[in-house]
Amino acid sequence: MKNSRPKGDGWNVVDNDRESQYYRKNFKFDFSCIGSEEIKDVVKDYVWQNYRTGNSALNKLYINLSRFHHFNAFANIRNISSLKELTNTDIDHFVSYLHTVISDSSKKPLSYIYQKGVLDAVKSIIHWCQLHQPEMVPERAIFTGNEYTGVNRKLKIDFIPDETLAKINESLKTEENPYIKYGIVILQSTGMRIGDLLKLRIDCFKPHLISGYTMTWFDHKNRRERQPMPVRTECVQAIEKLIEVTKELREGVDESVKAMLFLHRVNRGNQHGKLRVIASNTISSWLNDFIKRNNILDANGELYNLTAHQFRRTLGTDMFSKGTNINVIQQVLGHTDPSVTKRFYADVKDKERAEIFKGIGIIGNINQLDASVFDSVIEMEWFKANKDKDACMSDGFCTKPVVDGQICDRLLKRQKCYTCRRYITTPEYLEAHKNHLASLERQIAEGAIYGEHYAEHFRSTIEVLKVIIERLEVLQNGKN
Repeated sequence: MKNSRPKGDGWNVVDNDRESQYYRKNFKFDFSCIGSEEIKDVVKDYVWQNYRTGNSALNKLYINLSRFHHFNAFANIRNISSLKELTNTDIDHFVSYLHTVISDSSKKPLSYIYQKGVLDAVKSIIHWCQLHQPEMVPERAIFTGNEYTGVNRKLKIDFIPDETLAKINESLKTEENPYIKYGIVILQSTGMRIGDLLKLRIDCFKPHLISGYTMTWFDHKNRRERQPMPVRTECVQAIEKLIEVTKELREGVDESVKAMLFLHRVNRGNQHGKLRVIASNTISSWLNDFIKRNNILDANGELYNLTAHQFRRTLGTDMFSKGTNINVIQQVLGHTDPSVTKRFYADVKDKERAEIFKGIGIIGNINQLDASVFDSVIEMEWFKANKDKDACMSDGFCTKPVVDGQICDRLLKRQKCYTCRRYITTPEYLEAHKNHLASLERQIAEGAIYGEHYAEHFRSTIEVLKVIIERLEVLQNGKN
């Protein structure tokens, strides 16, 4: 197979996979910037053999090569000419190097998720070599698996809040863009990925033998046809509406695109006038326009940052909140492993949790506390007399530190005071909270090698601290 590999450092490879989202696209691979001939040869083999065997999508190989260029720059700096000599220390240094890289396009540091993607590309090549060219890579494991675990992890699942979803659905009633109007309905009903949505065919649904309808589509990520899934009537109606809207566009067009549901005529740019399947970045732009037109805001009063993938997360969250078995959610979302479902998509819309945040004791001036904060007049009088000594903490105040002659258990543990109704803090303690947050995040970073269990001890405190800091900054800036 190596003999059939293209010559030179510049390859033009056409995606001939009919089931690919990038069918017939020409990918231009450039290996010329890889300094070491040995490393270049390994990377070329990795790309070519994975392409020929179909183990990886051509687009994925193209992305991995573009990201590998960052490792090449690092290797040039450290005079690394062979993957064989890599150690875990080299990987640690590479991660540190990624933290310092400035993006050529944005002129900003690389995002956390992109840094992780770069390291994953290197892992992919190393792991492939361990199976197919073991003589070219280290015998020992050089990745801990925790290089980007825990640090900067989102503290909650990014589902669409109920009130925002209600505004979106209300706005759909008057939406004039049919691809957004009906596409959102399909996304809400199925939870499919945006790439799969845009490749839907007009024959993707059919009546169920007993009642209702089922829907099938190709899962491009897992490269398999999804089993027929029951769908709501409104989802079927949305598909029928799109078929009707695009009927004229399908007349006389190439058979390869004639059956595509999301077919449209480009009205701008160098593709103006051409018929093609809508691109994912076009949908993203239309979603942004949809949010602006309907003035859909988030909790901070800013335009809601809506993405197509959030409908997938929201479906998983809704099912989990209603007590649906995790394996059922896994099947609906098409995950190969239920742990993925539980980790990234299934969360509970916990109203009590929101109420806890609302009840955090934050005030602009400690002398402005009124009787509503205290259980009795005696407690209020005690606090007024002791707010500068016994009631004073390192980052706030406790209105009742002693209960029945015993120091409060929460106060001793100092992990749960933030959500206690007796805890009060003011802008004077803003820096103390920031330092505490930085300390906890540093502990997670330093303890990442111990895994998720270690980090889990701090996450709830970190989440509350961020809310406290945000509210104190508002008070300090006089925006309340």
